[in-house]
Amino acid sequence: MYLQMLQLSSLKSIARTAFIIGLNSLVIACSPSSDVNDLQQFIVEVSLRPGGVVEPLPEIVPYEAFTYSAASLRSPFDIPIMAGTGVASEPSQQVQPDLNRRQEALEEYNLANISMVGMMRRQNVYIALVRDENGKVHRVARGNYMGRNHGRVVDISPSEVELIEIVPAGDGGWVERPRTLVLQKN
Repeated sequence: MYLQMLQLSSLKSIARTAFIIGLNSLVIACSPSSDVNDLQQFIVEVSLRPGGVVEPLPEIVPYEAFTYSAASLRSPFDIPIMAGTGVASEPSQQVQPDLNRRQEALEEYNLANISMVGMMRRQNVYIALVRDENGKVHRVARGNYMGRNHGRVVDISPSEVELIEIVPAGDGGWVERPRTLVLQKN
């Protein structure tokens, strides 16, 4: 038993000695040295240098709004009035759009921005599915109107929608122009 106490006491003294050596090493490592003095001297030198010149902010130019004035003109991508079918149409006083009728939803879109995306058949009558420029799909039957030029649907087949548009002839009259929407295959 005396031997065990002697061993326990020697272990405690070894542990105490190791702790003291470790603590001394830590204190020595954290003490300031000459390298830290060099760093402090560099910081003082940099802080004593004169400051740089800050460039002034750039002058803000006010925004000038652009007014697009050609919105009411014919799109350069539409088919010209007389070039649609190769058959020249004569302006007629008998052809006029019905300006008093209630406009349908698809008449607010340009026909170039409307595409046929499908077709349904109910009781042997074809109904076209067309998508407007906002992505909304509409059902269109014979007699419906679409496009900004008073386009009336005259025929629907499984692959296309045929329309007759009434467009200004340029001399005060109106002229009919055939148009076709072809089924878009994705």
